Amino acid sequence: MPKHTIRGFVPEDERDFGLQTSLVKLKKASEEIQYLLNRDYSIKNTTVFVGNHYLFSERQRLALTRSISRESEITLRKKKEVMYEKTVHIDGFNTIITLEVALSNSLLLEAMDGTIRDLAGLRGTYRLIEYTTEAILLILEELQERNVEKAIFYLDEPVSNSGKLKVRILELAKSFPFEVEVILLREVDRILQTLSGVITSDAIILNHCESWINLNRDIIFNQLPDSWIVKLWD
Repeated sequence: MPKHTIRGFVPEDERDFGLQTSLVKLKKASEEIQYLLNRDYSIKNTTVFVGNHYLFSERQRLALTRSISRESEITLRKKKEVMYEKTVHIDGFNTIITLEVALSNSLLLEAMDGTIRDLAGLRGTYRLIEYTTEAILLILEELQERNVEKAIFYLDEPVSNSGKLKVRILELAKSFPFEVEVILLREVDRILQTLSGVITSDAIILNHCESWINLNRDIIFNQLPDSWIVKLWD
């Protein structure tokens, strides 16, 4: 593995999310987008309309899309959030990549529903980096603290290097006292939507699953307090 590989880094982020002038515009836009979402406008059309008005970059628009939810969805997700389940079902790439981004000190977003999301994007390709092992260990250590009895990682089989990631997870899991299983599937999201004790920040899964655990937020806030987290709403 190459050294010093970072996940989710884009040089323009310092300008688009680090400057106060940019944040003021983004926060104003977030108010307008949520106002329209609460009146049943689609997130895609709303973000395009508001983004065009403010001349936002594609990455700024994506950040708004991942940060903002309609109030009814936030309420629904909060009702289903739990701290602990004996068996947890982990959205593998979603959870690990966000922690890799945090460890890389790249941009993270604190969303309205309380989750921490990234802008790294998967797009069918993934490779292990030097932060991958640390990210997996952070997950396993947090699960041990919560006395989990079984953890099932679900990985998208079509994504490159999913098999290598499975091997790495199982190798690291040998040092922990609970059972760990890794499943490769073609439709991870569809399966997770039907389960309880789901660990993910995926909005659609959160809307449909029986219960979920906001594990990454706790890991990042408690173990990685120097992470670059941007909040695009008040």
